[in-house]
Amino acid sequence: MRTKPRLSFWEIWNMSFGFLGIQFGFALQNANVSRIFETLGASVEDIPILWIAAPVTGLIIQPIIGHMSDNTWNRFGRRRPYFLVGAILASLALFIMPNSPALWMAAGMLWIMDASINISMEPFRAFVGDMLPSEQRTKGFAMQSFFIGTGAVVASALPYMLTNWLGIANTAPEGVIPPSVKYSFYIGGAIFFVAVLWTVLRTKEYSPEELKAFAEENTEQLRTEKEADEILPAGRFLKSSVFWLTGGAVLAWLVYYFDLEAELYILGFGLMVFGLVQLLTGSLISSGKEKNGFVEVINDLFKMPATMKQLAVVQFFSWFALFAMWIYTTAAVTSHIYGTTDSRSELFNTGANWVGIMFAVYNGFAAVVAFLLPVLAKYTNRKVTHLIALVAGGLGLTSVYFFHDPRLLIISMVGVGLAWASILAMPYAILTGSLPQHKLGVYMGIFNFFIVIPQILAASILGFFVKTLAGGEPIYALVLGGASMILAGFLTLLVNDVDDPNKQKKLHQP
Repeated sequence: MRTKPRLSFWEIWNMSFGFLGIQFGFALQNANVSRIFETLGASVEDIPILWIAAPVTGLIIQPIIGHMSDNTWNRFGRRRPYFLVGAILASLALFIMPNSPALWMAAGMLWIMDASINISMEPFRAFVGDMLPSEQRTKGFAMQSFFIGTGAVVASALPYMLTNWLGIANTAPEGVIPPSVKYSFYIGGAIFFVAVLWTVLRTKEYSPEELKAFAEENTEQLRTEKEADEILPAGRFLKSSVFWLTGGAVLAWLVYYFDLEAELYILGFGLMVFGLVQLLTGSLISSGKEKNGFVEVINDLFKMPATMKQLAVVQFFSWFALFAMWIYTTAAVTSHIYGTTDSRSELFNTGANWVGIMFAVYNGFAAVVAFLLPVLAKYTNRKVTHLIALVAGGLGLTSVYFFHDPRLLIISMVGVGLAWASILAMPYAILTGSLPQHKLGVYMGIFNFFIVIPQILAASILGFFVKTLAGGEPIYALVLGGASMILAGFLTLLVNDVDDPNKQKKLHQP
């Protein structure tokens, strides 16, 4: 059987290098945006809802970009044009974001920045499936984890380094972003663009003809790809739409009737929107208009392979925990450990800078252990490796509640770092082998739903949770996130890793 040739270490290095820049921007966003929102006047309870536009946009953009990249081929390649466009837009957003004069503009720039980062990010995931044979995919995603960790270490610690090493001011008048944060975003914008440009210029992609030739040697893959192209009957979507529309309407009515937090309307309206999407899909199919990207993406969503469905549940609980951490760590650490909620005070900004160090630690540890994960997976398997990592991450998040010395939070972040390294590698390594080759882009985009949906859920309910159930104490959002991550770890055991290299070795042994 003809397979894709194995790539050298440096070829995998070059094709993954762009993730250094992508994560640089992503880490600056995660570590500093809540701080920017608070500086511009947002209350702790309002922070989650200000994040909502970004994931909603990602929910729409990811599968569209994936579908487009699956069907793109020009002199710049298949995935690389999207790397470059996303890098240009994200770099511009990084330059503009810290200069936002008002809260509404900062929220808008977060929306644009997150969407632009995602335009670059998801084609990178499909890139590994395009370029590497099955036995090298775990190594390919581990390399991405290394660059993600390395980029995020520097990005997360930048405000701290600029203040403590170069003497750049860490405070500013009320409503003004501190210079240390501004310069960090400027540096991030430049690094984002240069790193992605390196991958664009230093790698070549297989043409559609070459990818087809690899697939033609694999009869099982050809059968899978033929099944993946079949359109489901219209009735499947029309019947399902009724349940989603009804459920969303009932939830919205309950929020209204019991006068619950307004953010909870997002869940009800989200369910109804998904019902309308299915209604439109069924209507287009029944009228013979199924040959369009919209119908194909929704059809692919409903025809996800079993392995992808199982991983989707794991991703949901993993990323809910991560978003709880990214949204609430600054507020949790400054209030629970530093004892202040005054964003103008020196103590608050000292605590916020320490959060940057914490994030740098977990990303740094993720970079260090990234290449150890394939070794652990070799001696156990990918599922057990992911279980161990997620449980460590969940315990790390929960432990923040019990520590009162900021220095001890480094221990918490080591556990989170192990989980982060695995989250960035293992699910994708398991997923790629279960997908039809010609739909890698769209399915990677759809897989992103299960990153975005928990972000929307976190933005919808965490404000209500902290204010109503946690007595206004954001530290309990981190405890909830820790429990969610541990649950995700044990759910990993239910996943069928159809392309497990260890399993393949046993099948080929005499």
